[in-house]
Amino acid sequence: MKRPLPLPQAVQRDRVLAVWRRVLGLSWPIMAEQTLRTLMRTTDVIVTATFSPAAVTAIGLADLYARLPLRIGLGLGGGAIALSSQDTGRDAAADRDEAVTQALLVGALVGLPFMVFGVVLGEAAIAVLGASATVAGMGGTYLAIILLTAPARHVALIGARSLQGTGDTRTPMYVNVVSNALNIAGSVIFGLGLYGAPRLGIVGVGLATAAGNVLTAAALLLAIAGDWTEASFVRPTNAVVTRQLLAVSAPRVGEGLVATVAAFPFNSLLLVFGTPVNAGYQVGRRMYQQVTGPLSRGYNVAASVLVGQALGDGDPDRARSEGWATAALGLVTVGTVGLALVVGAEAFVHLFTDDPEIVGPAVDFARVYGVSAPFLVVFVVLSGALQGGSDTRTPFVARTTGLFGFMLGFSALTGLLLGWGPTGAYAGIVLFHVWAALVVLSGFRYGGWVETATEMMDERAAA
Repeated sequence: MKRPLPLPQAVQRDRVLAVWRRVLGLSWPIMAEQTLRTLMRTTDVIVTATFSPAAVTAIGLADLYARLPLRIGLGLGGGAIALSSQDTGRDAAADRDEAVTQALLVGALVGLPFMVFGVVLGEAAIAVLGASATVAGMGGTYLAIILLTAPARHVALIGARSLQGTGDTRTPMYVNVVSNALNIAGSVIFGLGLYGAPRLGIVGVGLATAAGNVLTAAALLLAIAGDWTEASFVRPTNAVVTRQLLAVSAPRVGEGLVATVAAFPFNSLLLVFGTPVNAGYQVGRRMYQQVTGPLSRGYNVAASVLVGQALGDGDPDRARSEGWATAALGLVTVGTVGLALVVGAEAFVHLFTDDPEIVGPAVDFARVYGVSAPFLVVFVVLSGALQGGSDTRTPFVARTTGLFGFMLGFSALTGLLLGWGPTGAYAGIVLFHVWAALVVLSGFRYGGWVETATEMMDERAAA
């Protein structure tokens, strides 16, 4: 059998540009909402930095536990967006609505234990990481407030991903932009006590975030229940959809939980090098997420939607080519931003803090993440593409092995045993991102995700 002749370069370029336009059309609303969401978290760091380095460390350590409901919500949202995009591509609205409804119900229920954990064990959870009594007290209070809204956080994340899978990225944007803007205003006003409001400090920052979670969840539920979106609620009856939703979501949840678990000893390792080093890591990482996170998240979702809908439409070749094209766009844009971060790290850091103890480590960590940017965006985009093809195991393997092998293992070995100090952590972060990118690139190129997704769609259609 003869191989098809390669397309002329002009045709290939036109196709890539067409994909890029569609990616940007899908992703710009996600980027807009993520910019504001990341700005909200950045504002929290800036506000708490006016209190003390201990306050920055407290909110950073509390955020480790707050990532648990975030990871679970994103994991269930990953299953929802995979099934939602595929079923949208094959015009199976009933299966899509079944997956959306079930994902939201599961997410709300799974959030309930976090409420108890935050109230009962919040302060002890911070203290066990090696934090001082002052840091543990502030962090525990903040954590209790945040985790009280864990079910709402799950619903917000899953609802947004479900709608994005249908190609509707604007409704989640409208909701999140409003709620995040109010969140930012609340953090500043009640954290610092402006405009006659009480100065609540870290409590005010936590209350603003909790209110934003509830507002986002309520608005998205109303949008799905009403006539604003393609998706709608149904009475759950299809066990095949349940099983597939959990099968796709489980590795995604596991990937997020592994990342969170690894972050605990990594932060403890940085505390060994000193509280200013840990605070610098919080600032440097937050700054990197502010300038690159929205782009990466937008491309990740766009890749899931494009690949899932192409597979649902019965066109695996288009799914592959659009996945590669999205990764190329991410590499060009996020890679450029990462380079700018390396060059301008010191100026950027001074926007967050002028504390001389924090500035040095923060600049170093910002540059490390800037160097890692090209590798990280390849990992994020191709993970989204694989997710659209119902393969969430390959990203799970990539992140797990990279985190424990390099970011944690290599950092501890070189930083403690070989005496490299924070330099070992810098190297571990870069190596982790390089490794993760190589694993998902191999999985997208050689894996059997097309066959997996096709079999799952056939099974849903038969049911």
